[in-house]
Amino acid sequence: MQIHPLITDSKTLSDFCARIAKSPYIAVDTEFMRENSYWPELCLVQVADPNEAAAIDPKAPGLDMTPLLDLLVDNEDVLKVFHAGGQDIEIVHNLTGKTPHPMFDTQIAAMALGLGEQIGYGNLVDAWMGVVLDKGARFTDWARRPLDKRQIDYAIGDVTYLIQIFPKMLEELRKTGRGDWLDQEMERISDPAHYENDPSQAWQRVRIASKKADVLGRLKALAAWREIEAQDKNLPRGRIVKDETLADIASHPPRNQEDLGKVRGLSATWRTNDIGARLMSALARHQPLGKDEMPERDPKRPGLGKDGALVADLLKLLLKIRSRDINVAARLIARTDDIDALAAGVREGLSILEGWRYEQYGRDAVDLVEGRMAFAVKNGRLKMTRTE
Repeated sequence: MQIHPLITDSKTLSDFCARIAKSPYIAVDTEFMRENSYWPELCLVQVADPNEAAAIDPKAPGLDMTPLLDLLVDNEDVLKVFHAGGQDIEIVHNLTGKTPHPMFDTQIAAMALGLGEQIGYGNLVDAWMGVVLDKGARFTDWARRPLDKRQIDYAIGDVTYLIQIFPKMLEELRKTGRGDWLDQEMERISDPAHYENDPSQAWQRVRIASKKADVLGRLKALAAWREIEAQDKNLPRGRIVKDETLADIASHPPRNQEDLGKVRGLSATWRTNDIGARLMSALARHQPLGKDEMPERDPKRPGLGKDGALVADLLKLLLKIRSRDINVAARLIARTDDIDALAAGVREGLSILEGWRYEQYGRDAVDLVEGRMAFAVKNGRLKMTRTE
């Protein structure tokens, strides 16, 4: 495989993208920094096809990234291969408003091949290539320039091995007949809605004990205000106001801006500064949360009760058995909320009652809760048995 020098000019990038656009698949990875910012700062992009690989410096002066971004989000003929690509996809979405498609995530594929639920890239390379990666540059400052050879070599390794592992995994998935199992997961990960940050929905990420409409209305207003402040200042949300402080203000609102100086987690200067004034303005504009937004138990997810919780435990035990028997990560087969719903009597709208999940787990799960199956121990091994 040809490894190119670091790409820092538009002509070289355009030519490189034109060549790899002829390949059926490419491997993609990014290096970024986000510890001190709201928006992840893209510092490096690594791309490879079976014949060549390159790292691209998005911070290079005058570099036009359009050919690469177009390849990632507009070219449907090229499959984009990532490993644990959620944050890489988020960055592309921030830049383009779109997500790479079609795409394939080797971490998810590894779940279908019995390699665990969240196998790291180093372990993946070791398992499939027998190579132990040098992780010395893992926590480097990717924003600092110039990048040295060790950093670039480390980054390139994230795609040069990935492009070799992908066809091996694909062949194994074909042999086991599990390739179709992954389609739903890949589409979920590449859904642009998954990466949109709507300030009006930010309150749903904040834990709060109260379920009162007025309290939740204040939380919604405060969380939206914080989201906009964080975006405008490009600072992490917690640098503006921590979640617990936001929830405390929503539950016990200050009477005036002067009272902000008494709120734990806020600086005393908020009593008189502009950001404190904007917080109070957000509070003043709040409306009680509407009935259509009030958190309530989904009718498909009724309460379990004590017996239902025990049934759910049995279903989770069945999941462990099936996961072991077919050598697939349990997390790929079923999620906890679907198991709880099944235990509570739901029989529609659950992923475990559709497609391959039903064949591999859902059918037995329904039989278990309806008394047609039971656990048995045979030769020291826990198995399922049909009842009369």
